[in-house]
Amino acid sequence: MQKIPFLDLKESYLELKTELDAAFQCVMNSGWYIQGEELRAFESEFADYCDVKYCIGVGNGLDALHLILRAMDIGAGDEVIVPSNTFIATWLAVSYAGATPVPVEPDETTYNIDPTRIEAAITEKTKAIMPVHLYGQPADMDPIMKIAARYRLKVIEDAAQAHGARYKGKRTGGLGDMAGFSFYPGKNLGAFGDGGAVTTNDSMIAERVRQLRNYGSQIKYSHDIKGFNSRLDELQAAFLRVKLRHLDEWNGRRRKIADQYLEELLAYDYLTLPQVPPWAEPVWHIFVVRTLKRDRLQKHLADCGIQTLIHYPVPPHRQGAYHEFTNLNLPVSEMIHKTVLSLPMGPAMDASHVQCVCRALEKYNE
Repeated sequence: MQKIPFLDLKESYLELKTELDAAFQCVMNSGWYIQGEELRAFESEFADYCDVKYCIGVGNGLDALHLILRAMDIGAGDEVIVPSNTFIATWLAVSYAGATPVPVEPDETTYNIDPTRIEAAITEKTKAIMPVHLYGQPADMDPIMKIAARYRLKVIEDAAQAHGARYKGKRTGGLGDMAGFSFYPGKNLGAFGDGGAVTTNDSMIAERVRQLRNYGSQIKYSHDIKGFNSRLDELQAAFLRVKLRHLDEWNGRRRKIADQYLEELLAYDYLTLPQVPPWAEPVWHIFVVRTLKRDRLQKHLADCGIQTLIHYPVPPHRQGAYHEFTNLNLPVSEMIHKTVLSLPMGPAMDASHVQCVCRALEKYNE
């Protein structure tokens, strides 16, 4: 029986082994491992890729969002609007800054925050909106930006899953006032460890994030503000530079896989398939279907040698960390979290792997 992993990171490494190994040797031979030339080069290249002026490499995606909020002086007594349907890191960033996350339900068809519900959640304490480009599909940014302008709010993109995705032809990372990216190994642009970045066109925010990531220091041993230790190291920056050169090609492979899934699975009426608005160019970080008997289907696929994951089994407001939110009525999010299942997806997959998954789904008997 052919076994199909959810994501094959080893094969992705082997494809670029020569380039990645050379990058490793270059850094190791340099004798400089923190905040050096590789980081500066990656920041410049990723800023160009996102079509923004500034990129600041940080320790991880959560830190990217947290440091943005700190740089904007959003904290105790403030509120930040977040999607109710997301990974908990979006909420945690707000909490770490001392502010309060205010959840807004998603559009059931795209899983992203529903712009028509945002205005009702705004209060005099609201300082920002943090849309998430979930599963690699951009949120509907134009109405979000219009609402933000009307109420003088900042818009922070959580772009952790959307490296290279486009909204009306423009890449994520430059759609709001600033954006936070994650380079966790499983991301479309993934490092070989943790990593993250902030992108923005705002020079003051960029400089503040640079200072905050480095103990609040601009000059060594001089600390003007209380900062943090959150720096993207030279090795990860070097690896990311290599992988950035291949990102569009690898995203293209993901699109072909998604197209094949969408075509082959259309006839399976027990599945709800992803929907893509005409203005969106997703990068398919995750290919998510929905079914009422999700756990049974996941077991069936596992018995067929196919690994699947659930993104995510428990919504943030039902997590113990946010026990104060457990009485919230968020039925759309709860329905999504109970029914979603993520099928194998990644640049190392080919058409035969997708065909195998589809045949296993065809054999499933509700």
